[in-house]
Amino acid sequence: MTEQNFHRFGGASRYVLDDELAKIVNVSMALEMPLLIKGEPGTGKTMLAHAIAESLQMPLLILNVKSSMKLVEALYHYDTLTRLNDSRFGDSSRDVSNISEYIRMGKIGQALVADRRVVLLIDEIDKADTDFQDDMLDVLDQMQFDIMEIDQTVKARYRPVVIITSNAKKDLSDPFLGRCNFHHIAFPDPDMMRRIIAVHFPDLSDDLAHAALNAFYRLRQLDGVEKKPATRELLNWIRALKADPDFRTEALGSGALPYLGVLFKKSSDLERAMAQAGA
Repeated sequence: MTEQNFHRFGGASRYVLDDELAKIVNVSMALEMPLLIKGEPGTGKTMLAHAIAESLQMPLLILNVKSSMKLVEALYHYDTLTRLNDSRFGDSSRDVSNISEYIRMGKIGQALVADRRVVLLIDEIDKADTDFQDDMLDVLDQMQFDIMEIDQTVKARYRPVVIITSNAKKDLSDPFLGRCNFHHIAFPDPDMMRRIIAVHFPDLSDDLAHAALNAFYRLRQLDGVEKKPATRELLNWIRALKADPDFRTEALGSGALPYLGVLFKKSSDLERAMAQAGA
């Protein structure tokens, strides 16, 4: 592989970064190790990869892991159906005898054959089975894989920056954990959340920001809520409040909070929030 030039990640225009996260990102790039990010939904795990790509001016490739996914799907796909159709109808410019014409790279394959260094986000790895997880890291360790149909080994020119996210819905194997660096992103406290709000709403009044944050964290503490509102919901809630010409900040201090359907996306949670919040 081509020798890497390492640039330090220090955040992006719309991503609020704490020092410890910045350090582990930069250490992972220097050690050429995947970085496993855990945390509840809404803590910015996925957005971290976007921020790294923006900051370091690298392309971003995203592999959205599915429970039924096989590793080969993330590496490459042999399009047998198109080849069969081309051989039947003979209206293709491709040489049907050349199988390589019908090989399409998956997201990991694209990252390895890219002509420059990229950021590879492997999102929600905990959905995959253990074999997928461990075999995937074998490929990322070796930076190569075989295409059996054409007896060819694909070798990476550049080692991608690999960010792996997990919602911790099921445990990852010890071998998998041992081959990654790890960071847990805690849900933002009110001070951090205020910084996040300021990035997205630089002109927001202090009174509205303070009132919205107080109401938001109060709602997150409601009993029996299955899916607590996260950062995305808070930002959208503030957008909804700002868009309403009749809204007054004082309403957030009353029992009947407006637009709870922006914060709660499950019917049972919304009903519980409306009942407990007095809406």
